[in-house]
Amino acid sequence: MRATGRRLLVSTLAAAVAAVTLASPAQAATNPFTAAQACNNDFGGSWAYASDGHRSITAPDGTRVGDVYLLYNSATGYNCVATLKRVAVGSTTGVRAGVRVEGSSWAYDSGNFKYYAAIQRSARDRCVMYEGEVLYGTMWQGAGRYSWGNCG
Repeated sequence: MRATGRRLLVSTLAAAVAAVTLASPAQAATNPFTAAQACNNDFGGSWAYASDGHRSITAPDGTRVGDVYLLYNSATGYNCVATLKRVAVGSTTGVRAGVRVEGSSWAYDSGNFKYYAAIQRSARDRCVMYEGEVLYGTMWQGAGRYSWGNCG
């Protein structure tokens, strides 16, 4: 009976440890995509990271929830903005990428995605702004560059 009691105790402890481990926040999974891969997956082509083309998206509690990138395809004259999630990676949650080309309004790719949102627009000989947002809990967290740049 003592052996059975020990086995029961060990099984109960193992179950408790597993429950606590699964219930506690796990370290965020790494996003398997780079911004260049996201743009290539959605639009094809070869994408280069633009100067001043990265902003980290950080929540008020200090958690880095995502990154937004501006990329350029010199062959087509298109810019691509990709917002990569750092939280809930692999789960379908809110994420958004936005770009504004000089002379036009903001354009967005917004929805519930597992890894990223990406949008492209023609920007040859024009300046751009960009932004990205990630839903963290019940609040959208965002970052971007809201002044004209990367002209050309």
